[in-house]
Amino acid sequence: MSQWQSLLAGYEGAEPLPTSLNPDGKSLYNPPGPRSAAYDEFPKQFDPSKNGFDFHIYYMPTVAAQAQYAKELHERVRREFPELRIYRLWDKPVGPHPTAMFEVNTFSPHQTGAFFSWLVVHRGPCDVLVHPNTGDAFRDHTELATWIGRRWPLYEECLGPARTTL
Repeated sequence: MSQWQSLLAGYEGAEPLPTSLNPDGKSLYNPPGPRSAAYDEFPKQFDPSKNGFDFHIYYMPTVAAQAQYAKELHERVRREFPELRIYRLWDKPVGPHPTAMFEVNTFSPHQTGAFFSWLVVHRGPCDVLVHPNTGDAFRDHTELATWIGRRWPLYEECLGPARTTL
């Protein structure tokens, strides 16, 4: 038996999806259907007492050009996204993070998507750890995390023990 729950639970009696292609000749035609709740709310696995996602923007403080870019990026994020929670610049490692960084929190799927897409093209030399907040810090920072740019090793012992539940 798989350790992963089926993502198709609730669709057992659904009509088969068509195999026809769209006019571009490459993408599959999907019939219109109801709008996913994921556009408006985070999955139920998220901890409702916390923000949805953390973005940790990493930079190397000893590389002058990176440190300057990170300072400018930090200011730009504060000006462009004032509704997000934006923490101060840390010029040294803090917690599980192995280098200087600043953190930005998002509170809705719309904010997360908008900030993610903006950051992809504006991050410059910085690398970004993006993770949800499900209440399991170890899993959030490791298994459920994604990276924009290069992946950095984390000080995982700061995150507490790994949980075995899914």
